Amino acid sequence: MPKISPDLLSVLRCPVTGSPLVQDGDELVSTAAGEAGEKLRYAIEDGIPLLLPPELVSAANAASSDQHDGGLNFP
Repeated sequence: MPKISPDLLSVLRCPVTGSPLVQDGDELVSTAAGEAGEKLRYAIEDGIPLLLPPELVSAANAASSDQHDGGLNFP
């Protein structure tokens, strides 16, 4: 489990709530609840926090898989 440095963690904020983040295993968790009443969670991959709002995660994953499949879709 990659540990995020305390200096970096002190400046990172949740992109949705603006609240500070705390590390919980392989994720960063917002200290304030989002609109749905739950704390938002962000993955850490290869030591890099992925601070995408939840509604953009699926879009980013789809775009990433398109790039790996060649990504060129010509009519």
